[in-house]
Amino acid sequence: AHLGKAVDDVRRREHRELDAQGESPLKGTKFLWLRNPLKMSRERTREFAPLRDSALRTARAWALKEAAMDLWHYVSHGWAHRQWKAWIGWALRSRLEPVMRVGRMVRDHLWGILNAVVLGVTNAMSESVNSKIQWVKRLACGYRNRERYRNAIYFHLGGLDLYPGTLRATHTGS
Repeated sequence: AHLGKAVDDVRRREHRELDAQGESPLKGTKFLWLRNPLKMSRERTREFAPLRDSALRTARAWALKEAAMDLWHYVSHGWAHRQWKAWIGWALRSRLEPVMRVGRMVRDHLWGILNAVVLGVTNAMSESVNSKIQWVKRLACGYRNRERYRNAIYFHLGGLDLYPGTLRATHTGS
């Protein structure tokens, strides 16, 4: 997401500069730069190829974004580390400020990124629990105090079986 925004920032700046000089080849191409090339139609791919292969700064930023997409498939920590370090160096030498900003951010969080790449760990479970907690909060329209809020979270998310199999009702109606 950060790289997509960086490519768009570079495109906007370059489009403004080229438009001030005359005609800009970037006019109307925003979504071509942001779309995954594997999901482009043949017609869009043919339309995009001259832009992609041009000497535009946006094309350089896009190439960096695409290179970063390929770095998420490594299995070995050593190889992943080497390739991410090489990508960071390329991003920092690119002279494109939005891309350099993302490169610095990746460098600062490289340890966590490598763990996510190699171990395949995501924060999906914590996000799921957080959304359920927000659901409990919306359901009650507020709580009087923290203890009641905490108890409601435990009640709804505790995983308790309210009807355990061994304690079924045996009332016969007599």
